[in-house]
Amino acid sequence: MPNTIHHQILIIGGGSAGISVAARLRRKGCEDVGLIEPSEKHYYQPLWTLVGAGLASAQETVRSEASVIPKGVAWIKDAATDIDPEQKVVTTATGTRISYDRLVVCPGIQLDWERIPGTAEALATPSVSSNYDLELAPKTWDLIQKTRRGTAVFAMPSGPIKCAGAPQKIAYLAADYWRQQGVLQDIHVVLVLPTPGMFGVPEFAKELERVVADYGIDVRFTSEVTEIDAPGRCVTITDNAAGTTSRLDFDMLHIVPPQSAPDWLKNTPLAGADVPGHYVEVDKHTLQHMRYPDVFALGDAGSTPNSKTGAAIRKQAPVVAQNVVASLQGKPLTGSYSGYASCPLTTARDKMLLAEFDYTMKPTPSFPVIDTTVSRKDMWYLKRHGLPLMYWNLMLTGRA
Repeated sequence: MPNTIHHQILIIGGGSAGISVAARLRRKGCEDVGLIEPSEKHYYQPLWTLVGAGLASAQETVRSEASVIPKGVAWIKDAATDIDPEQKVVTTATGTRISYDRLVVCPGIQLDWERIPGTAEALATPSVSSNYDLELAPKTWDLIQKTRRGTAVFAMPSGPIKCAGAPQKIAYLAADYWRQQGVLQDIHVVLVLPTPGMFGVPEFAKELERVVADYGIDVRFTSEVTEIDAPGRCVTITDNAAGTTSRLDFDMLHIVPPQSAPDWLKNTPLAGADVPGHYVEVDKHTLQHMRYPDVFALGDAGSTPNSKTGAAIRKQAPVVAQNVVASLQGKPLTGSYSGYASCPLTTARDKMLLAEFDYTMKPTPSFPVIDTTVSRKDMWYLKRHGLPLMYWNLMLTGRA
C-alpha cells in the first residue's frame, strides 16, 4: 500500500538510547537501520542541573540531531504514533507506515506537568521554575541568585522519573551558593521527597544524610507536592505514609513533574498493563519484550526496575544491539543487563557523589581504587567535563 516503507531494524527515538543502539548496530555490520525522530535537536540533559545552578550554559547541552545520527542510518524525521506488533508495523504522525523485522523502542519519557494542579500557572510566575525544561533552567539560576531570605522548596514526585537525583542536586547546589553568599542561615530550605530515605542504597544515603544536615535542609520524607497555589505562593504537601496534607508558603519553588511512558505508547499492546507508568514490558536482563520477541526496548520508556539514567542506557545499548543481531540470526540471546545505573549527585558547587549500583542495590564502583561513597572534588570534574566528552564522542558513536 502507499506510504509504506520497510527497515530490517527500526528504532523509535533519537535520544541517548536510540542513537547509541543505532551506532552499535552499524558497527556490527547491520546495513538496514531506520530511526524515527521528529526533533532537529539533540540534548545532553544531565547538564541541565548545572545550567540551573549557573555552572553551565544552555547552549553547550544542545547539538543538531543530524550531527549525531550514525552514518548509514536512515533518519525518518517524523513522530511515531502507533505500533502494531502483530503486523510488525509502526505508524507515524504523517500517516506513513513502516514495517520492520526487529523493533527497538526508546522514545524517552513523558513529563506529566498537569498531574500537579496549578503547575502550568506557577511556572508562568517569577517564583517557580524547573530544570526539567531547558527553557526554564536559566530561570532557576536567576531565582537562586535573587533569593536572599524566606522559604525555598525543592520537590520530587513519586514514581519513576529520569535522573532521580536531579531534584536533590539543585537543592544542594543552591544551598552551597547561599552559604557562599552568607545568606543560607536566612533561608528555610525544604526538600520534599516521596521516599522513606535519602537514597535507596544505604552507603550513599549515609553521605546524603550528612550533606543535608550540613546545609540544615528540612527534608520531608514519604511526601510530595500535590498542588501549587501560584498567586498565594503556597504548596500543598501530602505525606503518603501518614495520609495527611499540609500547606507551606514559599518564596522560591523548584518543581519536578510526575513522569510516565508517552501517551501514544501506553495505548499500544507493548505497554505493560500492570506496569506502573505503563512502560514497555521487557525482560529486565535481555531487554526483549515479554510477549513480542521481535521487539526490544531500553532507556526511560522501558519497564526495567533500575533508575532511569543515561548511565543505564550506556550499559543497556550494547545488550540490545547484541541481542537484536542474535535474534535476527536465530541464535540465543546472550546479552544480559545487570541493572547498572549511575547517579552523579552534585552535593556542592565543586563536589560530587558518584552513586553507582545495580539490581542488587549494592555499590558497583567503576573506580574501585577510590572511595566513591563520599563527595569528592575529582568526581566533580568528571561530572562537569569528563562525562559530557564521553557522551558526545564515545557513547553516541557506539564506542563506550
